[in-house]
Amino acid sequence: MATDDRWRQFAGATVNFVSENTAPTAAIAANLRPFTELTGIHVNIITLELTALVQKVALDLAGGESQYHVIYADPYQVLAPYSKGLVDLRELANDPRLPGIEGGFGDFIPTQLDAVGRFGGDAVYALPYDCPTIVWQYRADLFAKHHDRMADDLGFDPTPSGERTWEEYYRIARWFNDNTDDVAYGTGHQAKQHDSLMCDFSNVLWSYGGDYFGDGERVGLYGTVEPGPCRLGSDAAVEAAEFYQRLLAIADPSSRTWDWNGLAPALSSGRIAMCPNWHEYAAANEQAMPGKFAYAPMPRGPVRSANIFGGTGIAINGNTLPNERGAAWLFANWATSPATQLANLKSDAGGGTPTRTSVYELPEVKRAEHRPSAMPNILTAPAVRKAWEPANIGLRPKIPMWNECDTAIYTQLSRMLAGDVSPADAMRETATRFDRITERGWVS
Repeated sequence: MATDDRWRQFAGATVNFVSENTAPTAAIAANLRPFTELTGIHVNIITLELTALVQKVALDLAGGESQYHVIYADPYQVLAPYSKGLVDLRELANDPRLPGIEGGFGDFIPTQLDAVGRFGGDAVYALPYDCPTIVWQYRADLFAKHHDRMADDLGFDPTPSGERTWEEYYRIARWFNDNTDDVAYGTGHQAKQHDSLMCDFSNVLWSYGGDYFGDGERVGLYGTVEPGPCRLGSDAAVEAAEFYQRLLAIADPSSRTWDWNGLAPALSSGRIAMCPNWHEYAAANEQAMPGKFAYAPMPRGPVRSANIFGGTGIAINGNTLPNERGAAWLFANWATSPATQLANLKSDAGGGTPTRTSVYELPEVKRAEHRPSAMPNILTAPAVRKAWEPANIGLRPKIPMWNECDTAIYTQLSRMLAGDVSPADAMRETATRFDRITERGWVS
């Protein structure tokens, strides 16, 4: 079968893709014509809030249905609990009757392929689709303006980088609080009683050598149904919590009301000098104050720099019939291809940032790492490339029961920040709750 014929063999079919309303989905929805012209396939894109998406996908998979052929497979809420209902994409990628992956699986950033694509083994259930990652975002103009005075006062070069420590971050934030009226506060955080609080704290936890469970690589990269005892009661975890409480005490007080969507405008409007937030807010930063921002990996703790990864893949429903499955593969393959990821980067509708190594190596993308940039999210590329290295990537536990664990940790952290419980008690109580949750096991 000729290459073009492999793309046209399901002409006239319809593919239903259910997704959270993310940047790449917005860009693809705004420009589906290239896929339709290539394949003759019609695509319906259904965007839902993540909780609603998970509920509908769960019903589809459990009921033996395939209302949704292609699924935005959040690693924690879809992939971990429902991997048995998804197709092993290696079978489709290696089928000579279907077009293979351009560049192969190896063109996806390795840590991302493992984190969003695998669960408990070698099977690949999802192709990396988006890759939001928390990095250090800061007002480069203010750091330049005050550099020499800060350096003299603090005794170190305050320029943000992965070599700065969390203690230095704290001292920089306090310096802005005490020495300039350029901003109201030195730092802000996404510390609302919400998933965002877990994300914000996790960067500190891992950097101090703490973790949610033992064998973080196995539990974070590959996932498991048996994570073992929770480690949040360790000395390292308690030390991280004590530092986090101290850091939030000097941060913008509104931090405890913000998730990532509240924090982002605080930075881009000039209220705070720096913050940890998802790198894909770079485009909005540049739109608000062109040329005023820069990006670095997260600060180091006593053990490492840790940058939480929040990416998701797209998967194929295992209940699909053969023709549906083939058409779904064409869409999933095309939607994550280098050409589509480049088009998404250029899209007026947004588009996120690529999950393919080859896209970052394109000359026009490399040029966009420097201002003036036609693709402002790529201004973060040097920071996120470092963040995605195995030593620096931060991965929450990929376990079927993560949602309950997530609620337990951010509830206790919120109590800690309110002064209702000590850092040590917050960590120990969370560890006890985690163990109760995970000991119940996984009910498929």
